[in-house]
Amino acid sequence: MTWYQTITLLEILFGVLFFGLYVGYLLRVRRVALFFRQRPHIVWVKFVLRHLYVLLIIIAILGPSFGAMKKEIRTIGKDLYIAVDLSQSMNATDVQPSRLEKAKHEIQRLITRFNSDRVGLMVFSDEAFVQSPLTYDQRALQLYTQTLRTSLLPHSGTDYAPLLQLTLEKLRQDNNPEADEQKARLLVLISDGEDFGGEVEALAEQLREQNIRVYTLGIGTTDGSRIPVGRGYLQDSENRTVTTYLNPEPLVQLASLTGGQYFEVSDRVSEVSRLVSAINNIEGELRESKTIDVTANKYIYPLALALVLIVLDVLMTIKLIRI
Repeated sequence: MTWYQTITLLEILFGVLFFGLYVGYLLRVRRVALFFRQRPHIVWVKFVLRHLYVLLIIIAILGPSFGAMKKEIRTIGKDLYIAVDLSQSMNATDVQPSRLEKAKHEIQRLITRFNSDRVGLMVFSDEAFVQSPLTYDQRALQLYTQTLRTSLLPHSGTDYAPLLQLTLEKLRQDNNPEADEQKARLLVLISDGEDFGGEVEALAEQLREQNIRVYTLGIGTTDGSRIPVGRGYLQDSENRTVTTYLNPEPLVQLASLTGGQYFEVSDRVSEVSRLVSAINNIEGELRESKTIDVTANKYIYPLALALVLIVLDVLMTIKLIRI
């Protein structure tokens, strides 16, 4: 037999207090009985009965456990990289407070929803870098996410090819093909979709062959917005103010080529919950399997017996002193 709880100072104090008060009660009954020249031996019936159900209540609190059985515990997880576009267009404010700030907020939501998965963080514009390798440490990922800003990378356009190449390097598996099929490897790409390089289709095909799915999250609006720079707005070479728009087509195409899905975040809608559901529906890799002994808490039996004795105590009356 095992116990769910260990006996603590509280249970000990409760038992000692009950015993001390009851001994005081017995001494008082004895003095009264001696005064009337009687022997109150029947009082010991109540003494034994009450101490018995108090003991049973304490046993029920401690949780006696027996009847062990074997149970298999499995840990299922995925390898997931979240890639964030850090091009200047992500500073646009058509999604408040900005596309990038909104993306950071959604990333933090994503991280907390994948407790059993290894999650990493990438950043890209026309180059791509690993900001955080795959890890279970959600707190570290949250800190990395908070530091994201467009100034981390050179001001240039967006090209998905370097990101997809980096994803292949980090998630490629060269082991047993059968094992590869069981292992879920994903890329969540967050961008406003403003560019679609020429090498992307070939790289997307390689990702599909490696069973790496790309889920894209478009952020922005089709109405577009200007890009704040200092006290003004970004201008082109002809001194005209640049307006950036959400361009979902390349993101939809990339997701489709790799067997993933496209989702969107705008000033009116957020499909992050749908993204989380889609990823959770993918069968993950069996990371750990172990068998443990499981016992059931049988507190109900001593508690039920204690209640029966309490009812018996209430219903049973005894005469200690006859006058």
